[in-house]
Amino acid sequence: MFEILLNHYPVLLKGLTTTLVVSLSAIALGLVLGVLLAFGLTSRYRLVRWPCGLYRSFWRGTPILLQLLLVYYLLPEMGIEIAPISAAILTLTLNTGAFQAEIFRSGISHIPAGQIEAARMAGISAWQTRRRIIMPQVFRLTLPPLTNEIITIVKNSSLISVIAVTELMRVSEQIASRTFQPLETYLAAALLYLAVNLVLARISAYLERRMSGGLATD
Repeated sequence: MFEILLNHYPVLLKGLTTTLVVSLSAIALGLVLGVLLAFGLTSRYRLVRWPCGLYRSFWRGTPILLQLLLVYYLLPEMGIEIAPISAAILTLTLNTGAFQAEIFRSGISHIPAGQIEAARMAGISAWQTRRRIIMPQVFRLTLPPLTNEIITIVKNSSLISVIAVTELMRVSEQIASRTFQPLETYLAAALLYLAVNLVLARISAYLERRMSGGLATD
């Protein structure tokens, strides 16, 4: 395993970089989508809640591998040419957006209604109430499940090799086919995935402590 890492670290790091670019891009874009969907899911209007709920059900209820293939092959059929890496980012964004929406919806449901009513009585707009009162608390409440979702997306990014994106898993397959050392190669890839996810978990724990400290101070 360590021999594979030493002999092929440039190409492994290149694949890992692609994995991180795709995963973190999808997480960032999915966060914006998830927040919008969460407010749609908690809207008082059925015409807003219904399509948001339908979207959430589709992207949470179908395999991510199928979603990748649908986006990659469907868009060209509609006359939209898309590069494999763009299709990967788009698919993972649409997928994680649905999962993050449910995480944020759960967080929003834990905000006391009295806070929102007090903000309304004070003349604070709905946008300002969401930005300054609701979402800071929601991020504090949902950081652990959000971290799990980030780690899940990093792991799920191993599937994007199916649409010819040269990320860590595809690079590992190529090395294994050249060296005839599949076990050592995939163990090396597993070590890199584990290292990334451990770093993400430590960052999340640090942020959670900081937020808890800020909350206690408040």
